[in-house]
Amino acid sequence: MRFLLCLSAVSATLLAAPAVTFHKDVMPVLQRNCQGCHRPGETAPMAFLSYKETRPWAKAIKQAVQTKKMPPWFAESGVKFHNDRSLSKADLDVLVAWADTGAAEGNPKHAPAPLTFAEGWSIGQPDQVFEMPEAFNVPAEGTIAYQYVVLPTGFTEDKWVTAVEARPSNRAVNHHIIAFIREPGSNWLAGAKPGVIFTPDQLPRVEGPRRSGGAAEALFQAEYLIGYAPGTIPEKYLPGQAKLVKAGSDLVLQLHYTSNGKPGADRSKIGLKFATEKPKERVMTLAAADGRFTIPAGADNHRVDAALTLYGDAKLMGVAPHMHVRGKAFEMRLAQPDGTKTELLHMRWDFNWPGISTGSSPTNWRSRCS
Repeated sequence: MRFLLCLSAVSATLLAAPAVTFHKDVMPVLQRNCQGCHRPGETAPMAFLSYKETRPWAKAIKQAVQTKKMPPWFAESGVKFHNDRSLSKADLDVLVAWADTGAAEGNPKHAPAPLTFAEGWSIGQPDQVFEMPEAFNVPAEGTIAYQYVVLPTGFTEDKWVTAVEARPSNRAVNHHIIAFIREPGSNWLAGAKPGVIFTPDQLPRVEGPRRSGGAAEALFQAEYLIGYAPGTIPEKYLPGQAKLVKAGSDLVLQLHYTSNGKPGADRSKIGLKFATEKPKERVMTLAAADGRFTIPAGADNHRVDAALTLYGDAKLMGVAPHMHVRGKAFEMRLAQPDGTKTELLHMRWDFNWPGISTGSSPTNWRSRCS
């Protein structure tokens, strides 16, 4: 009997789950999923680089990952996305178990080597940086119209961009940046003085396209280069791919600022890395958008459709849904010439995370995408 009791005790000891500790178990999860934003100078309001910084947030982390609030990823179905931020079940279980068992620190010797991050740039040191000549002063209160600034590139030859990043200097007041490529000869925002911050209604009236401050309309008059908003991932193209900025082009920044109760200032910048040789594939960002729809009074779920037709072969590299406060859900489908339709994306929409872009695995397709 004594022998059986001893066996029972040993068995119970062997079956007990090892304790979940910060350095051995939690830190690798944070490095894979969180530290890109949860570090000084980035979007998140707190850092998760050490036990001391992370321990007070253990219960909040558990709630955020269980409700899928974090990491921010809203695609519910569609193609397989190579930049899917959702947690694996194993990583989620580690964070939950750590919070539930007292958020132990463990042995610092068991921690993985700290990650190294490029100082100031996620794409590495840019080949060229374009910065607002002067800061925009954001008032403590009130609604602020979209601001624009034209930054001449001065390029005397075509440039192929392999990576690009937009960075505000003050994330507390900068809701988003959108950088457009305005090619030579375009009369979009004609009359704007280079380097001077303005709103479109301040420009003299000219013949041609409207001077709207809306991003949807801008996409039909200039090519999208890069954007910034909470959660945005800088653009890094695959080997052999690049985006074209023609000689003599301007960069046009659209800037959305929000007051937060105290005055602030922002001086945003764009960093570019260039290809050393002409790429095999040109990356282009095209828009399927409707910026002139009207939501009927009292409508609870109003559907808006937009379509884009391509007349040649293409490779779909990613999709970037965008709506505003009233948006609820977003779908994108591919319609082939033979009538076949494929769901590319179905997602719930959260205006607080407008910069989440979803890059798909490369998909060859032809003609009509709706």
